[in-house]
Amino acid sequence: MAAAVASSSTSAPQQTDALKAATFQRLHPRIYLERFLAENVRPDGRAFDQTRDVTVNVGSITTADGSSLVRLGETTVVCGVKAEIAEPELDSPDEGYIVPNLDLPAMCSPRFKPGPPSEEAQVLSDRLNEAFIASGIVDPTSLCIHPGKAVWVLYIDATCINYDGNAFDAALIAMVSALRNTRLPKTTYDEDTGRTTCSRKDRTPLQINASPLSMSFGIFESTHLLADPTTFEEPLLDTTVTVVLKDDGGLVSATQVGLGGVGSQDVLMSCIAAAKKRLTEVRPQIYRS
Repeated sequence: MAAAVASSSTSAPQQTDALKAATFQRLHPRIYLERFLAENVRPDGRAFDQTRDVTVNVGSITTADGSSLVRLGETTVVCGVKAEIAEPELDSPDEGYIVPNLDLPAMCSPRFKPGPPSEEAQVLSDRLNEAFIASGIVDPTSLCIHPGKAVWVLYIDATCINYDGNAFDAALIAMVSALRNTRLPKTTYDEDTGRTTCSRKDRTPLQINASPLSMSFGIFESTHLLADPTTFEEPLLDTTVTVVLKDDGGLVSATQVGLGGVGSQDVLMSCIAAAKKRLTEVRPQIYRS
């Protein structure tokens, strides 16, 4: 009985302290973050250059031609690939194409509102498409069924079901993993009827030429470089730097989002070096999918 009373009396002050900290964090987020960084640690306990753990699962959506579920810390993204047959573009009769799209619905975070896709979701979808094109993840000619008549269109739809920052990195991993999991039906084109027939049983893996991976960093007050920023840190950052690499570590792109500056060339080189290290850690999980 005495032990129970002692435990209760101990937990009460702890709960009060936690409530005070949460209230201060909400009212004064910048000062809250500054005090942690002054102690060389971030609010979630990570070091400045430390990323969150990644888990990748594939094949869980049986109605899709390829799928994945990715968790980056608490950020969770589910992705499905749907292959459809369409006529090719007039200026590229032997090329199919991919259409990536990221959805940030209201259910994943209070920061997003119900309704049409937000501007942030559209910008991220465009950036994901640019990463695919620049890396050459899929050869468009490999999606051709019959030149000038029929090609594959791959709709890559990713939905964030829980948002805790850094949606771009999580979405890219999810989309690449889903594409690697994609199996396309074997097809035959009948020139006499102009129809394409798909096999219900025989499927072939999608030809993947590259598996790009990204790593994002936030710059806070032009002095602190924070890897894999959370949803609490993101609004406080001066700018965000994202490095996209190929499988072999070759640089695809390095982009900056925000009004702040990178600071120096050394900062950018540090980001690229950290991204290459991250690539060796995450690549086995993507290749296993």
